Parts: sequence; C-alpha cells; structure tokens
Amino acid sequence: MQILVRGDSGFCRDAIMDWCERKGIDYVLGLAKNSRLLKDIEKELKAAEAESIKTGEMARIFKNLRYRTLKETWSRTRRVVAKAEHLNKGSNPRFVVTSLPQKGFPAATLYETLYCARGEMENRIKEQQRGLFADRTSTATMRGNQLRLYFSSISYILMHDLRRLALKDTDLERAQCTTIRLKLLKIGAQIQVSVRRVWIRMAAGYPYQEAFQQAFDNLQQLPLRC
Repeated sequence: MQILVRGDSGFCRDAIMDWCERKGIDYVLGLAKNSRLLKDIEKELKAAEAESIKTGEMARIFKNLRYRTLKETWSRTRRVVAKAEHLNKGSNPRFVVTSLPQKGFPAATLYETLYCARGEMENRIKEQQRGLFADRTSTATMRGNQLRLYFSSISYILMHDLRRLALKDTDLERAQCTTIRLKLLKIGAQIQVSVRRVWIRMAAGYPYQEAFQQAFDNLQQLPLRC
C-alpha cells in the first residue's frame, strides 16, 4: 500500500521527514516562508504580479527549488515547490517540501492536486465536528465518548451517501451536512395514518420541493441489496 503523509507547516520537522524517508513513505508538507525562499522566487513573483495586473485575474507561477536550512536543522537538502501567486489583494507566495520526484509529479500538479487536497480533507473533518457534533466528548468515561464518536461517524456516512446518491444532480449535491439537515430533513409536515396508508403532507410553500422530490426518486431507483 502506498502511503502519502500530507500536512501543514506545523508538521514540517526534520524528525518527521527523516522517519518518512527511512521508511519509504512519501510526504507533502507545508513549509513556512522566509527571506531565502522569497528571494529565490523574486522574478516569478514579479512576473505573476504583472500577469495579474494585465488580466485582472489571479496569476500563478510554480518553481522547483533545492533547499536546506542554514542552521542545519534539516539533515539533508530536499525538493521544495514554490507557488508565486498574485491576487487582487496582493502577493501570496506559498511553499511545500516533498519527497516526491519532479518526474511524474510536476510542481503545479503536486501543489494543486496533492497538497491542496489536504484543505478539502480538513473541510470534511470540520463538517463532521461542527455539523454532526463529533467534538462533543464530554461524558465521564472514555467508552461513552467513543460511543458518541461512533454515532457521529455513522451519521456522517449516512449524510455522505445521501449527498452522493439521493442528491445527485440537484442543487444540494455539494451541500454541507448542516445545509442538508436544514433544507431537506428539518422540515414540518402533516402526517395522517389510515388503515392502508400513511399520508405525509408537506407545506405547499416549501421552497425545496423539487430537490426533495428528485432525492426521493433517486433513492427509489437504487437497486435493492440483501
């Protein structure tokens, strides 16, 4: 199994990188900017600024560097990918250090596809914490807290599958759990039970009727599994 360690600059420590290298595990870690690194991409930053001013849009230029700290806190020279970016609000340089080779992992792909996916992963963790209360571990026992986390994790799996299967091709297919709960699940309805049927009457003014109906239809079309 191929393992990739991905983290922000807080994990950019020689002990972590050295351990990964000895174990044959690749890594992509954020690297805090400093004067040496900024000097290495001065030309790229100026070029990105000129391009941004010309087009009125964000401009990015990537560059591969070979870098080692002067104070020998790093045990070896490593590959660093620099992003010289200019936004409307100004310059936005970023750096990552990696064990992945340039061949097969060009600078732009490594940063935009591999490293930036870390932020999306963190968004999903935050979604479970804030939307499904995974951080509510205030019971008196570890076992009780573990059970709460199990419930939260199961809830996230259900919400993720609801988003992936039922809400496909709707306005809510990329919505967060809190939005789905508010707009699709946490709604009022009148329930009438007869001998043969259960009637659920929703308000005529419910603004997400189309998404609700399409989600229902999508679920109905799913194959049954024993």
